[in-house]
Amino acid sequence: MCGICGQYNFGDRAPVSRQSVERMAKSISHRGPDDEGYYVAGPLGLGFRRLSIIDLEGGHQPMSDQEELVWVIFNGEIYNFPDLKRELEAFGHLFRTKSDTEVIVHGYKQWGDDVLNHLNGMFGLAIWDVLQERLVVARDPFGIKLIYYKIDRDHLYFGSEIRAIQSVTEEQPDVDPNALNMFLRYRYTPSPYTMFKGIRKLAAGTMLVCEKGTGSLRRWYRYQPAPFSPMKSIGEAQEELLELYKQSIKKHLLSDVSVGLLLSGGIDSGLLLALMNLYGKSWRTYTVGYGSSFSDDELTDAGETAALFSSQHTEVTLDKSTFEGMLQTIVSCLEEPIASSSIVPMYFLCKRAREEVKVALIGQGPDELFAGYRRHLGVRYGAYWMGIPSWIRSSIASGITTLPRNETLKRGLYSLDVKDRLRRYQHVLSLLPGNEIDGLFQDEMLEHYAGDEILECWKDLFPLMSETDELGGFQFLEMRSTLPDELLMFGDKLSMAHGLEVRVPYLDKDLVEYVERLPANFKVRNGSQKWLHRQVCQDLLPKRFMRRKKRGFAVNVVDDWFRSSVNGKTEQILMDNESHLYRYLRPSAVQRIFKQHRSGRNDYHKILFSLVVFEEWLRVQLPSQSKMDSVVVGTH
Repeated sequence: MCGICGQYNFGDRAPVSRQSVERMAKSISHRGPDDEGYYVAGPLGLGFRRLSIIDLEGGHQPMSDQEELVWVIFNGEIYNFPDLKRELEAFGHLFRTKSDTEVIVHGYKQWGDDVLNHLNGMFGLAIWDVLQERLVVARDPFGIKLIYYKIDRDHLYFGSEIRAIQSVTEEQPDVDPNALNMFLRYRYTPSPYTMFKGIRKLAAGTMLVCEKGTGSLRRWYRYQPAPFSPMKSIGEAQEELLELYKQSIKKHLLSDVSVGLLLSGGIDSGLLLALMNLYGKSWRTYTVGYGSSFSDDELTDAGETAALFSSQHTEVTLDKSTFEGMLQTIVSCLEEPIASSSIVPMYFLCKRAREEVKVALIGQGPDELFAGYRRHLGVRYGAYWMGIPSWIRSSIASGITTLPRNETLKRGLYSLDVKDRLRRYQHVLSLLPGNEIDGLFQDEMLEHYAGDEILECWKDLFPLMSETDELGGFQFLEMRSTLPDELLMFGDKLSMAHGLEVRVPYLDKDLVEYVERLPANFKVRNGSQKWLHRQVCQDLLPKRFMRRKKRGFAVNVVDDWFRSSVNGKTEQILMDNESHLYRYLRPSAVQRIFKQHRSGRNDYHKILFSLVVFEEWLRVQLPSQSKMDSVVVGTH
């Protein structure tokens, strides 16, 4: 795990200053405190900061082949590199290190761009082909690692974080109103957009190629899931899924430094710990909770899991004052606003874990893979709703529309009547209807298609979904859009803020591709979510664990803090016409939904949380103009 950055003047081929590349690397030094390296040759400059995990002595980057014709900088881990190394050695390639980076060097020489399809891991990387004067910058299939970039007058700047680009570009970028529209509608900014005009991020599974004076984007990961034929029996699927879990855990434990686990009280991370014990004992585990300030957290459940599997367990306890004091720091680490209260416990959990380990596993993935969110129930059973006669549906829908609050149910019902598949999924993910979000903006601030830009982001994924069922198609998009650009984005930023490498075993490429071939009734059966995953868990976890309610690092506690602040500092921000967000939004429109929420007429806590996070983010970007202290926010 590291930080990478670089500059390539592919148009005018002006020489790159080494000092500029060093400045870019210095801005992300928190990602790699152990080592740094540079390669500067004419119009190209590559920079690297290293967090040493594998081959501590021999993994220096930038790394090249013996002839120095191919250079690589790489952030992440390649879990199948031992197998790839043996395969490449059989082709005659000679290796000088034990590092996974070197398989990318020789893999590119052997397979060209197709090397990316041979890699099983998480990565943001750049490959420089000296003879072809060709630069390839790529992001892994599910976007666990990030790559940001900016192209200005045929000069490419890129890095693991936005701050690397901003360190060498003189002007402060403006907020992109279209990106803000999408953030308010979906709680995150979908790739390739960021909140900054002119700065983009590679979408999961895509690459940027600069050669012959031009730059082009393309999707390199084009997996198209097709149902198993014949379909797996339940017994076969359960047995094969367990084996995939075991193999993934074994690969993800590969490290030359200590490894721990971020342990919630749920079954996903509990299963990880059970599987980790197949390959070692006394793992270090870390859980966040709130002690006496809130009893319904995860400390008890996680402690019971840790005791069962004999881990060396640490509890991280937060209180409201700690949260208030650190919120702006957390927002600053993110670089882009993310409207998930999971950011709060994640920050402190990673900070504590880094005191003892350099690598930690985390249980993200099963909710997306096996339909663990409430929205999945609507997608799964939507066809039954559409089978009801229209006059009955209309009567029921009219009744639900008049209900106070219940915004999720209202949006879900509306989405079921949308004929276009991508637009239907868009409405499922929207916090509010597009016209309501558009109505928050100042006049003439938005392009007319602003909220629908996400459809363009998904456009090249649509042909790959052709053989998926309704639920499978929705999950296919989640795995390549909402997961990488929301949960995985803040997971990377908040862990690397402390120099901690977080690994995601449930996102092993072989495992994901297997699950994406399973039908909906293996994921949601008789209303039971994550059904097949839970069948596997039942063989390794006690029955009482299976009855635990879902908490997700106890973000419900932070949600409660937010609701309690609605009449306090949240009100100070939203009712103050001088707040920064009103450069883009209309005070009357925002204050109307705030008053409706406060009265209990509608439940707008999610959009209100997004608005307050955006204000906090603006205060980080414009610190000299900040008007007041940080506010207490949070929602899931």
